[in-house]
Amino acid sequence: MGKPDAEGHGPADGLPGLPPEWGRVVVPDDASALAAEAAQIRRELRRATGLPGDHRALGLPLLVLLVAVLTTLAGLLVVTWPRAGRTDRPTPAPYSPPATLAGRALPALDLVDTGQAPVPLRGLLPAMIILLDGCPCPDRVGDALAAAPAGVSVVTVTGGRTVPSPPPDQRQARALADPAGGLRSFLGQPARPGVATALLVDRTGTVTRVLPDLGPVDAYRGDLSALAG
Repeated sequence: MGKPDAEGHGPADGLPGLPPEWGRVVVPDDASALAAEAAQIRRELRRATGLPGDHRALGLPLLVLLVAVLTTLAGLLVVTWPRAGRTDRPTPAPYSPPATLAGRALPALDLVDTGQAPVPLRGLLPAMIILLDGCPCPDRVGDALAAAPAGVSVVTVTGGRTVPSPPPDQRQARALADPAGGLRSFLGQPARPGVATALLVDRTGTVTRVLPDLGPVDAYRGDLSALAG
């Protein structure tokens, strides 16, 4: 069965020294002689771990782990996947001019005329000043010209340095450009496509009314007439 050492307790060659409490250790010449002991050890290990006797014992824990991983990944995809029609752009707030603009003094702005000569805006008061950087609105301008009493100027203002030709009305508006954007900055609101904005300013330079969307003349006729007083 094996070669005992000099004391008769183990093999003489090929094994390191073993603890004496292990007792006599015999290594058989034929490994098949250990089959019964190996089978017994495997049975004891199975009973101790509570797992089935073959490699399928690892299947259930691996399946549970796989389901957990897939569930986590699915949750991450639901949160991060782009949705149809999703947008991160904020909803624009409705236009509203500053509530305190009426009663404030018009700033001393220098605009330019068709020849690029500076024109002090306060030198044209009292006036209805119409900003056309969002809409040319020739009909609205024509209505304002027709309703403005004598002594009240109608001033049209565009952005940039180009001053468009005024409409061929019997009475012409004073057409100016605002290269620095000072008047729009004073309003505190950007230009809106298709919309003309107007300010009514008395002879002292005080803003009496702001018309965010210049509508029918009946909406401001009384205010326009009051500028002549």
